[in-house]
Amino acid sequence: MNEKWMRMALAQAQRGGELNEVPVGAVVVKDGRLVGVGFNQPIRGMDPTAHAEVVAMRDAAQTLGNYRLTGCELYVTLEPCGMCVGAIVHARIQKVVFGSQEPKSGACVSHQRGFEHEWLNHKVEVVGNVLPEQAGALMAGFFARRRRESSDARKALKAG
Repeated sequence: MNEKWMRMALAQAQRGGELNEVPVGAVVVKDGRLVGVGFNQPIRGMDPTAHAEVVAMRDAAQTLGNYRLTGCELYVTLEPCGMCVGAIVHARIQKVVFGSQEPKSGACVSHQRGFEHEWLNHKVEVVGNVLPEQAGALMAGFFARRRRESSDARKALKAG
């Protein structure tokens, strides 16, 4: 089941990448039913909190009519950052499944272990490395394209 939902998150990430957002996607599932979707959109939304996880949780909260997402699972293509870990705890997400690790700012297992603080009043199950190659390929392709476009723009400026 993890792969099925992660593929849906990957589709969201692809959508974000097509809009020139960093390609991270997320879906929220409750009782085997999709209740929220999201992709990174801080640039187009001019909202620094519009990470894929937050967007998907906002969507799920609207669908369920409750800001508490008790019993929900969040599938995200990239290991969540500290901000998203905090939002996940406050939303009472039961389980987080992520695609690839984020060694720079990952707050589940890579850089810090944000869900493991003893003082937290809610515990979250974490499963990592579900379809990591696909998630990593989306990110690598996106940033390669951005570097290529930046290089082309610099060359055009020098030539022009």
